[in-house]
Amino acid sequence: MSAGRDMTTSRPNVVLILNDDMGYSDIGCYGGEVHTPNLDRMAANGLRFSQFYNTARCSPSRASLLTGLHPHQTGIGILTYDSGPEGYAGNLNQRCVTIPQVLKTRGYKTYMSGKWHVASNLTQPTDTWPLQRGFDEFFGTIIGAGSFYDPNTLTRGNANAEHEARAEGFFYTDAISDQAVTYIEQHAKAHPDQPFFEYVAYTAPHWPLHAHEDDIARYKGRFDQGWDALREARLEKLVASGILKDTWKLTGRDPSQPPWSEAQADEQFRAWTLRCMEVYAAQIDRMDQGIGRIISALERTGQLDNTVFIFLADNGACAEDIPEDVTVDELVSKLMIARAETRSGEPVHFGNDPGRMPGPENTYQSYGTAWANLSNTPFRLYKHWIHEGGIATPLIIHWPQGIREPGGIRHTPGYLPDIMATLLDITGTAYPATFEGRAIDPIEGQSLLPAMGQDAPARAPMFWEHEGNAAVRIGQWKLVKRYPEAWELYDLDADRTELHDLAAQHPERVADMARQYDAWAKRCGVLPREQIVALMSSQGVTRAFWEKD
Repeated sequence: MSAGRDMTTSRPNVVLILNDDMGYSDIGCYGGEVHTPNLDRMAANGLRFSQFYNTARCSPSRASLLTGLHPHQTGIGILTYDSGPEGYAGNLNQRCVTIPQVLKTRGYKTYMSGKWHVASNLTQPTDTWPLQRGFDEFFGTIIGAGSFYDPNTLTRGNANAEHEARAEGFFYTDAISDQAVTYIEQHAKAHPDQPFFEYVAYTAPHWPLHAHEDDIARYKGRFDQGWDALREARLEKLVASGILKDTWKLTGRDPSQPPWSEAQADEQFRAWTLRCMEVYAAQIDRMDQGIGRIISALERTGQLDNTVFIFLADNGACAEDIPEDVTVDELVSKLMIARAETRSGEPVHFGNDPGRMPGPENTYQSYGTAWANLSNTPFRLYKHWIHEGGIATPLIIHWPQGIREPGGIRHTPGYLPDIMATLLDITGTAYPATFEGRAIDPIEGQSLLPAMGQDAPARAPMFWEHEGNAAVRIGQWKLVKRYPEAWELYDLDADRTELHDLAAQHPERVADMARQYDAWAKRCGVLPREQIVALMSSQGVTRAFWEKD
């Protein structure tokens, strides 16, 4: 049997941690400058995967992670706004089943702390809310973004809990961590003979740039070399660690961005843009501090060795700029992702204004394209796109009872539907053909359990689509397109950074892979981007500043 398979009778606990809008190379153990000693510890005593992929966007990634299906199969083709057809309804449908729902059939208690973002109704409980989809307890937000000091849709169970944000010192990242710790400690006392599944879904480091001053201060000067030099340094560290090959070359600076030597010539802009990256790093740092408390809780309760700990990100780094002319009505009233005022009644200032430093509660900014380019080192493009910069994520798996090579690196490719398949394999849980009297779509993922023992050389094809951006990977070959452009073909063994398009040299391979993609898209309910945009327009669906084609 493969590594860990003999441990299934013990039904290990599972802690699944997902963070939001973080790049491939931000954390320390993946080459970054951010201080992440707790994640680094899990990597040093577990495994790092070099070729694991998410689904390029918040809601679709969560839907895929939780169900083992592709996003369109679950009803979350784009976000949690109704875009018309069934695969784009913005709600988890009844043809999918979640990890907690399935693990409960194996006797697991189930807990969630953090961001949900797979339900269209943000204020009233529906059959797509956490408690209705398998969690015994839930604390977090239903919406996908918002103030870290005073988040909208804060919910406990099925009840609004926004009043909890008025407590002294409330900060959402800390609240997510602390609730996760409480669940672990309460479970150890109340259910010592039952295993648990805990899903911890951070909003850090998604915009807005909100962080504590002491965390921000830790990064003063850390990024002063600028994005050009730091991208080169990160790639060197990734290669030295064995995560990437030395033959994979660094992609060019984003063509829309200036060289650092030019950007820093404007003193006001230099100070502001460095502060943006410092706050972004502080957001990740604060998350890692909370992860440290979660790990300590597992140790105190004697459960770390028998816990499968998984960490990954929901998409590549985010290059979205929050425009200075964004309307308060759009963010506050329509999308419910911001507050017009702070808890003390001050107005919140929206937009990336170099005259105002990010971090405090009365600001609402993002860190922009140039730093996102650094975060995704060495890849190109970002969240939304299916090139490597949009979908490559760090993946850390720590499980002392099932991993025989602490500190190992795995180059086995994988993606989000594999997480459920892996957890069911580890826990000896059957995936259902029916659930509560309704038929369930077959699982799409492939277990990573064999790869925990050694790299697995082959796997089934992998497919992606988001907003017309699409890809299929078969072995070393990746066919990918940036909507509305043509297909590109890359040999990822030779060119993981997608610098040399081989489509013209291999027209037959392009045609064959495109046919396989089309068959997958038809089977999974993927519709042409033009059709979705037309439907959204005809139905009067609001398209936010980050959704413009």
